[in-house]
Amino acid sequence: MSKKLVAFFSAEGTTKKAAEEVAKAAGADLYEIKPKVAYTKDDLDWMNKKSRSSVEMADKSFRPKLADLDAKIADYDKIIIGFPIWWYVAPNIICTFLESYDFAGKEIVLFATSGGSGFGNTVKELQPSAPDATIREGKLLNHMSKQEIADWAKTL
Repeated sequence: MSKKLVAFFSAEGTTKKAAEEVAKAAGADLYEIKPKVAYTKDDLDWMNKKSRSSVEMADKSFRPKLADLDAKIADYDKIIIGFPIWWYVAPNIICTFLESYDFAGKEIVLFATSGGSGFGNTVKELQPSAPDATIREGKLLNHMSKQEIADWAKTL
């Protein structure tokens, strides 16, 4: 039986709720990926090209700093990573997280929440941040019931 971790970034709480359901159903530990500086409502205004999230996402090399490095990645076989979709991909903080730990030999399964877009090139864009891990696109958990989320999580 593999030991699982659900690591998630949630800017507004939507992904956090989904992550809690995934962790519960998968029998996984839970870890929140937190930015050193929390995002404000203004930071998340994707309509404003000068908002923090817009500026960060316009620069693929930008890496927001993490609040901590307390995830015990070495203790887990499978890491399930959740995040909101920003500009059709994972937020840059997910790259920061992946680059902050050794994921060699780990299986990473992604899940996301989104206002409407899919995973896009997320797996391709994240792979260089964890080159020795296997990254799989999981599921968009938009508009899914707790039962539907639980049913998917049990397959992990």
